[in-house]
Amino acid sequence: MKVAVLGAAGGIGQPLSMILKNNLPAGSQLSLFDVAPFTPGVAKDLSHIPTDVCVEGFTGDDKQKALKDADVVVIPAGVARKPGMTRDDLFNINAGIIADLVKNCAKACPKACICIITNPVNSTVPIAAEVLKAEGVYDKHRLFGVSVLDVLRSETFLAEELGLSKQQMQVPVIGGHSGTTILPLLSQVINGDKIPQDRIEALTTRIQNAGTEVVEAKAGAGSATLSMATAGARFALKVVRGLLGEPGVSEYGYVEGDGKYAQFFAQRLVFGKNGWEKLMEIGKISEYEQKNLDECVSVLKGNIQKGIDFGKKWVAENK
Repeated sequence: MKVAVLGAAGGIGQPLSMILKNNLPAGSQLSLFDVAPFTPGVAKDLSHIPTDVCVEGFTGDDKQKALKDADVVVIPAGVARKPGMTRDDLFNINAGIIADLVKNCAKACPKACICIITNPVNSTVPIAAEVLKAEGVYDKHRLFGVSVLDVLRSETFLAEELGLSKQQMQVPVIGGHSGTTILPLLSQVINGDKIPQDRIEALTTRIQNAGTEVVEAKAGAGSATLSMATAGARFALKVVRGLLGEPGVSEYGYVEGDGKYAQFFAQRLVFGKNGWEKLMEIGKISEYEQKNLDECVSVLKGNIQKGIDFGKKWVAENK
């Protein structure tokens, strides 16, 4: 596999690249790109780790070289959230970054699976879809928004609540990747019926606002980088396993699915040799979760339309 990381020298990109260097299959290539001039140095640093994964770093005008023939592209590039900022505050800056990077992907690696971390994911993924459509290479099975950080947080918080191992906990999280669009299905968790309703509501709110928890705790020094890098790597490595033909590999991700709830929606995906191959039904949910789902879909549709509108405008202005 050839995996490219765009934004590889940043707070998410560096630890993400390190996890990939340590966990990609032997013989893989890891290609790092960032506008930061020290990106080749990050690659050189990682190249000293004794795994059978080759690493090369690119900067400046070398996007196409970095991306050439990539099987998977992971994009954490963009501006991080600062105290007082919502994910939507980042929109105008990060939207243009994503559009440009995805256009480069369309030209250099049109068949690549593209995994977008850059926020606001609810909107940046629809932007990417519009750019890929304009380039004539869009395949909804190969475009992903990485929402799995919400799953990691849910697994951590629920395990703490129930006094269970965090590594054994599994929590479904559907919807989107910001605020009330993040919908953990705590009713489906083993022993979830032992959690009182007031705690379910408190935990749901905490999961939805966990990103702000990190931003405030870092006191202006950044947002969630290490946990996001872990989530991004977990997702990308599962995409790789699917591409290599391993059966039954699945994870939660934000994609253009069957449109049952919204045009783009996060749910459990089963990966295969062509990206995601199957969407898993969300199953039975509680009355409280149904109420949250209705609210989630309403907000999500607005986020999606904002991305589509920006994408079409950007395409028209950058022909």
